[in-house]
Amino acid sequence: MKAQRAALWLLGTMFLLSAAHARGLRRCLIAMDTRHISQSFQQIKETIQAKDTFPNVTILSTSGTLHSIKPLDVCCVTKNLLAFYMDRVFKDHQELSPQILRKISSIANSFLYMQKVLQQCQEQRLCHCGQEAANATRIIHDNYNQLEVRSAALKSLGELDVFLAWIDKNHQGTPAA
Repeated sequence: MKAQRAALWLLGTMFLLSAAHARGLRRCLIAMDTRHISQSFQQIKETIQAKDTFPNVTILSTSGTLHSIKPLDVCCVTKNLLAFYMDRVFKDHQELSPQILRKISSIANSFLYMQKVLQQCQEQRLCHCGQEAANATRIIHDNYNQLEVRSAALKSLGELDVFLAWIDKNHQGTPAA
C-alpha cells in the first residue's frame, strides 16, 4: 500500500514538474504575416540605404547579436526591439518624401500591433526577460548611440530587413494570445 502511494505521489510530482517545465518553454508567438512589412520595406530600402553615410557600420547585425538569442529570450528581445524602433528609430528619422513616409508609417503601424500582442504575452507571464535579452538590447542601443541621431536612425531603418528576417525565423507558429 505504501509503495502504491509513493508511486502515485512520484508520478504526480513528475507530472506537475513536466507541466511547469512545458509552460516555461512556451513561447510567445506573433501570428502575423510579415510579408506586407517586408514588401513595404523593400520598396524604400534602396532609397534609405543610399542615404547611409556609414556603410561599414552596423547596429543590429554586429557580431550576430540577434542570432545568439535563446528561445526563452526571443519574446523579450522582440518586445525591446519593437520599442526601440517605435521610440527611437521612427521618431529620430526625418523623411521629406511623402511616399517613403507612408511606407514607414505602415511599418510602424504593424509594429504597434506586434507590441500589443507581446504586451498580452507579458501580462500572461509568457515573455521572459533574462540577462541575455538585456545584454543584446544594450548592445543595440550602444551601437545606436555611437552615431549621430539622424545617422543612427537611418542606419537602423536600413537594417530593418535584418530584424524582419529574425522575427520571421523566431515567431513562427500559432498565436500567443
